[in-house]
Amino acid sequence: MTQLTVSQVKERLNDEKLTAHELAVFKEDSRKGVQQLMKRYDKEIQQKQELKKQYEMMMTFEENLFHRGFTQVAGIDEAGRGPIAGPVVAGAVVLPRDYYLEGLNDSKKLSLKSREAYFGRIKADADWGVGIVTNEEIDQINIYQATKLAMKRAVEGLSGQPEHLLIDAMELDAIPTSQTKLIKGDERSVSIAAASVIAKVTRDRMMAELDEQYPMYEFRSNQGYGTKPHVEALKTHGPSPVHRKTFAPVKDLL
Repeated sequence: MTQLTVSQVKERLNDEKLTAHELAVFKEDSRKGVQQLMKRYDKEIQQKQELKKQYEMMMTFEENLFHRGFTQVAGIDEAGRGPIAGPVVAGAVVLPRDYYLEGLNDSKKLSLKSREAYFGRIKADADWGVGIVTNEEIDQINIYQATKLAMKRAVEGLSGQPEHLLIDAMELDAIPTSQTKLIKGDERSVSIAAASVIAKVTRDRMMAELDEQYPMYEFRSNQGYGTKPHVEALKTHGPSPVHRKTFAPVKDLL
């Protein structure tokens, strides 16, 4: 092989058609620039292997269900139980079997850019549903029941009928489908992690829209949580129509 320039080596390392022979040649190349590229390449490969291993561990519950004969397994998670304004939103996702989405994890552990990217991929590749329960409904039935209702609506939003539900820290008594409650499920199941992304991004976008209507509360940055600036704005302007009237400190100002 004619010796390539360092720039050409970099291009080849980024090519999916890189051969084992080329890789062996590059590893023997004594040029400092090439050796730096190889260190970076080896580090990236190691990271990819670790992400694949993590994903496989998070597929344990799904794989066990597949072995038991289930084919349509839905992960369910929510976003927005704690805020003092806005809806609670749930996501339900049925990932294709043998699906792999590198780096998929609990939405809270992902950057905004990553969440948005995964959101698009999941919506394109999987069966998904969203359930929304408004702040008025939350005040009527309490946040615990509202969360269950959002999850039920998310399941109803799926195009197919799931055979088993993997749910983050909840049980849905209103749904006859068999289910498994998983504490910290968004860290233990890829299906629940995918659902957490759908729920989180959907709700964040809703809060960004509400921020345009009620900019004084800074919903775009606090997502409705009771941050200090948010509470100060409450004291100055009073509650908005999207605040949860049964939540402190909102109810204390009414």
